[in-house]
Amino acid sequence: MTDAPDFLTATRTFYDAVAEDYAEQFQGVTARTPLERALFSAYAELVGPGASVADLGCGPGRNTAHLAALGLSVFGLDLSESMLAIARRENPGLRFEQGSMLDLPLADGTLAGAVSWYSSIHTPVDELPTLFAEFLRVLVPGGHLLLAFQAGDAPRRHERPWGHEVTLDFHRRRPHEMAQLLTDAGFLLRSSTVREPDEAFGETVAQAFLFAQKKG
Repeated sequence: MTDAPDFLTATRTFYDAVAEDYAEQFQGVTARTPLERALFSAYAELVGPGASVADLGCGPGRNTAHLAALGLSVFGLDLSESMLAIARRENPGLRFEQGSMLDLPLADGTLAGAVSWYSSIHTPVDELPTLFAEFLRVLVPGGHLLLAFQAGDAPRRHERPWGHEVTLDFHRRRPHEMAQLLTDAGFLLRSSTVREPDEAFGETVAQAFLFAQKKG
């Protein structure tokens, strides 16, 4: 990945630096709210028991483990080797791989499902069509995508988190614009859910969750 675009290098560097602090700060956190847990359960039912699913941008692997507990055959992929080290340490029975969502190490049509849980938020808007085309490529016809992101317009810049000398922008998106990009990529939009920010988690903007399906 020596020729990775600047935003991929910045993302990997950021999460390599903060991985241990991030994992400690969000210890035990998977889906934060009953609504989010219900969305995961609905997703597991849609793809079916034992279905092959990728948790793309898995971080420390908490959602990967949650999806596995729901009966899916799931593996995690992330840019950050430091995040993956935590995921492997905490979940020795699950598979985790290093790689980019823009160039997935998977053959065409190999997954029943893909989950991108707040992992597209560092991808510039002009790269989103490429990202969604890659998600579409690895799904079987009829395969399901679950996409989560912060709703809004202005990005939030995180500078020197936990005292580390790194900075990264967290992009917010308008749900209808993301839905249109998924449709343009060849997905069928199945559901769009937006919940209000939860002050208990320090949220200041709404959270969006899209279900999409590959035509077939």
